[in-house]
Amino acid sequence: MKVSVIIRFTIIGLLWLGICAVLIVRMVATNTPITLLSLFPILASGVIVFVPLYKKYVRNDRKK
Repeated sequence: MKVSVIIRFTIIGLLWLGICAVLIVRMVATNTPITLLSLFPILASGVIVFVPLYKKYVRNDRKK
């Protein structure tokens, strides 16, 4: 993998983690219980963000 791809993954991963942390902190601050229903959007967004990136950069890089 190229260094630029690693940097992209890192930046997008840090942004995604930051947004997830904000959501979880907001749930804790408002005394909202953290349930599977409240964690599902976070997990789904991770899949939506990282699976296409993996398919585009990692899997295609292995085929070359």
